[in-house]
Amino acid sequence: MARKVVLVGCGNMGYAMLKGWLTDALDAENVFVVEPSDALRERAEALGVRVFADAADLVSEITPEIAVLAVKPQIMADVVPAYAQWAGGGTTFLSVAAGVTIESFARQLPGETPIVRCMPNTPAAIGQGMMVCCFNAHVRSDDADFIGALLSSSGRVAFVEDEAQMDAVTAVSGSGPAYVFHFIECLAAAGEREGLPAALAMELAMQTVMGAGALAEQSDDPPGVLRQQVTSPGGTTAAALEVFMTDERLAKLTAQAVKAAADRSRELAG
Repeated sequence: MARKVVLVGCGNMGYAMLKGWLTDALDAENVFVVEPSDALRERAEALGVRVFADAADLVSEITPEIAVLAVKPQIMADVVPAYAQWAGGGTTFLSVAAGVTIESFARQLPGETPIVRCMPNTPAAIGQGMMVCCFNAHVRSDDADFIGALLSSSGRVAFVEDEAQMDAVTAVSGSGPAYVFHFIECLAAAGEREGLPAALAMELAMQTVMGAGALAEQSDDPPGVLRQQVTSPGGTTAAALEVFMTDERLAKLTAQAVKAAADRSRELAG
């Protein structure tokens, strides 16, 4: 029998995952979306899934195998109670909210409710996401396998046993795309300052980041070796890397940024 999946919240992350599911893992008839925004609900409905404006319109109608909670961490506590009647039964709850712990969900979902905490990222929209999950003890092995397959339709999936590591996961891969996008902006702007037309500078920056990432993924050599292969002694790359690497400037700045994100994730957990 086909599993039913409810998606609560269909903003950027929810919609990105939804598109991945419908491409590889689920039939639209088995997916139900709850989204209060008219525009976002219409966007989801265009994919062929059933949509609802309010939990009350849905909860009495079905009991899904998986309920995916994709709302902002700040409102999660207000959203979860509407779905509590599914707790302690056959529904596994999967949250993609940064900083919201399994324990906090367990307080609102009584009984032996299976709960999964997941940190995805926005490249899931094109099937290139990174999803990292942590389960509580009540998640059944078949449901864990199904969730892994479901998420893998949007990219790579990894698992951690220690939930405390999820703050670092959030800081590295969850927030990481924004760091890369900002680097692209900075690289393109630097090219403009050296005389390149804006459009060409942006094209060079984007393709360079994309190509370097693809090469790093496909190569048997680690990134450090690839960096050395590009760097001729006394050459242009060496001159640039001296700026980045003297006194570990870039390494220290990156560490500070990741720590700030991880600390904020811990703060969100309360």
